[in-house]
Amino acid sequence: MGRRLRVLDVGTGRGTQALRLARAGHSVTGLESDAELLGAARAALSTEPEGIRERVRLIEGDGRDTGVHFLPGSFDVVLCHGVLMYVEEPDPMLAGLARMLAPGGLLSLLVRNADALAMRPALAGDFGAALAAFDTATYTDHVGRPVRADRLDALRATLAGIAAPLHAWYGVRVFTDGVADDAELPAEELERAVTLEDRAGRTDPYRGVAALLHLCGVRG
Repeated sequence: MGRRLRVLDVGTGRGTQALRLARAGHSVTGLESDAELLGAARAALSTEPEGIRERVRLIEGDGRDTGVHFLPGSFDVVLCHGVLMYVEEPDPMLAGLARMLAPGGLLSLLVRNADALAMRPALAGDFGAALAAFDTATYTDHVGRPVRADRLDALRATLAGIAAPLHAWYGVRVFTDGVADDAELPAEELERAVTLEDRAGRTDPYRGVAALLHLCGVRG
């Protein structure tokens, strides 16, 4: 096993990501503001072996208040996946997350790609919505809430300004954005889909039209 990392998972949800990291030997702190989701994460954690349970700490809290819960430099990795779209002013939150990183630490963001908002409605045949998407950075999420998306260039500038400059970025859900989350694919077809997404997410121009962007900033 490689180095065991101190990980902060902001918006840990039901704890899926946190548990996977703990199983891999890392020390994980999950921060979640939704009491129902936090309860589900605690229930999932309770079924794990003791050695994994002792590597996970779950806290009810908001990603905008990390300074209340933790000291600067407390983590080697900070994950913020699928959260920024629900934050109206993301820059102050990102600055706070960067402060949580030890020197050389990784800030991992998964955001909705504002530069590709027209792709989903256009491919679904809703051309009116696709045209409207060119002039906005907001969209409707899976439960009908209006939320915001982010642009790569803006986040690149923000990361540089908070001393965690962009190190690498990838596209996520380039070709599979229209596939239902509960879709079941034969094993061979699933392997092809994963291989396709992995390659497209690393390759221009495909990664630029992905539904989501995965950005990695490194603390100087």
